[in-house]
Amino acid sequence: MATRKRAAAPTTRPASSRPRRYWLFKSEPESYSFARFEQERRTFWSGVRNYQARNLLRDEIQPDDGVLFYHSNAEPMAIQGIARVVRAGYPDPTAFDPASDYHDPDSDPADPTWFVVDIECEGAMPNPVTRERCKAEPALAGMMLLQRGSRLSVQPVTAAEWQTILRLGGQHERW
Repeated sequence: MATRKRAAAPTTRPASSRPRRYWLFKSEPESYSFARFEQERRTFWSGVRNYQARNLLRDEIQPDDGVLFYHSNAEPMAIQGIARVVRAGYPDPTAFDPASDYHDPDSDPADPTWFVVDIECEGAMPNPVTRERCKAEPALAGMMLLQRGSRLSVQPVTAAEWQTILRLGGQHERW
C-alpha cells in the first residue's frame, strides 16, 4: 500500500447490475492499518502487483460490494473491520509515480497494467476475527483465506462466509 490521497467521487452501480459480492483485502498494518483507514474513512486500494488480484480489481469488484479488511503478517492476523466499495476499478496512479514504492515503469497510462478500487470504511469489528478463530469455525472451512498456499491480497468471499465473519466479529452490514 502506498501513501493515500483523497479518492475520487464514488461511482454508483446501475440498478440492473449483478447482486452484491464480497471480498477480503489484505494489508500489513505497517503499510496501511485499519486504524489509519478508520481515520481517513476512504481510500483507493493500491499497490497490488499480482495479475490474478489485478483482474479482480479491474473486472469483478463493483460499487456496493462488501470488503473484509484483514491484517496480514501481524500478530495476530485478523479481520479488523469492514468496508464498502464506492468506485469500480480504474488505473492505479501509484504505477505511474516514480516516487511511489509501487511505481512500474513498464505500465503505460494509455494501456495500464495495474488497477485500484475505492473503498469506504463501514466500521471496525467489535471483536476482530483472528485467523485461528476462522480455522476453528466449521462454516469457514472452505474460505480461500484458510487454504494452504493462498497468498492473494485480494480474494473472493462467499455470502455465507461474509455473514459468518460478521457474526463472529459482532459487526452488521449497514448499506
